Amino acid sequence: MTYATLRETHASSLTRHPGQRPDELDWRLAGELKAIYSRVGKEPAPRRILRAETMANYGIVGDRHACPHSPRQLLIAGDPAYQQFELPEAALRENVRVSFSTLDLRSGDLLRIGPDVVLWLTFHCEPCSLLERRCPGTIKSIGHHRGMLARVLRGGTFTARDEVFIARSSIPAMSNDWQVRVRGVANAVPDGHYIIYRQLAEMAGVANAYCRAFPKVLSKLPPDVAGRVRGGASSLPGPQWTGAELYDVSEHFA
Repeated sequence: MTYATLRETHASSLTRHPGQRPDELDWRLAGELKAIYSRVGKEPAPRRILRAETMANYGIVGDRHACPHSPRQLLIAGDPAYQQFELPEAALRENVRVSFSTLDLRSGDLLRIGPDVVLWLTFHCEPCSLLERRCPGTIKSIGHHRGMLARVLRGGTFTARDEVFIARSSIPAMSNDWQVRVRGVANAVPDGHYIIYRQLAEMAGVANAYCRAFPKVLSKLPPDVAGRVRGGASSLPGPQWTGAELYDVSEHFA
C-alpha cells in the first residue's frame, strides 16, 4: 500500500500527467527565495544559512526535521505574512522564506528552487502551542499564514535569492486534517505488520504529543486496521513496518 491511501476525496479533479518528469511540467515563476534556515541537533532557534544541501526523500542535510518517512521535511513561509503580522526574523520556524504568500499554495503542487531542487507540497502548517509561547497571539491571528510543509522530491543545492517556480502535478492532495492523515497511515500498514505510536506521529506529520489522542482517532477504523498500531515496540505481535513505500510517488514521474 502506498501514498494513494492518503488521498483526499477531491484528488480525482487534479490534472493528470502520469509518468512526467519534473523538467517536463509547466513551471511558472512565483518569486524568489528570501532566506534559508536550519536547526541542527537541539539548537533552540533556527540558524540562518546562505545555502542548503537537500536529499530526495530526506530533507535538508543536517536539519533536525530531515526524515525519510515524514510529510514535513521542510516548512515554507511567505514574506507577506512577516510583513502583515510584523513578525521578528524566523518567528514562524521555517526552513525557507519566499517572497510570495503561501496561502494559495495547494497540496500536490511542486516548487522548484533554483535549477535543481524540487519540493512536493504536502499540507498547511498550523500554529502550535510552542509558537504561541514564543509569539503570543499567533494561534488566533495567523492561521494558514504559518506556511506550507513539503517533502524533497529532487535533491540538490539552493541558495538565497534563487528563483522559485511552481507547477501542478498529478500527486493527489493531502488533507490538512491531522486525524485524516493519522487514519490514512494506519490504513497503509500492510496486513501482518505493525507500527508504534511514535512512528504513526512521524508518518502523519504530527507532534508526539498527539499520541495520547490516537486511541480515540483509531477507534473509528475497523478493529483489524486499528490493531496494527501499538503503543510500544514490546507489544508488537509481528514485523515492524518501516513505511518505506508510504510516500512513494514514482508512479507520477518517470
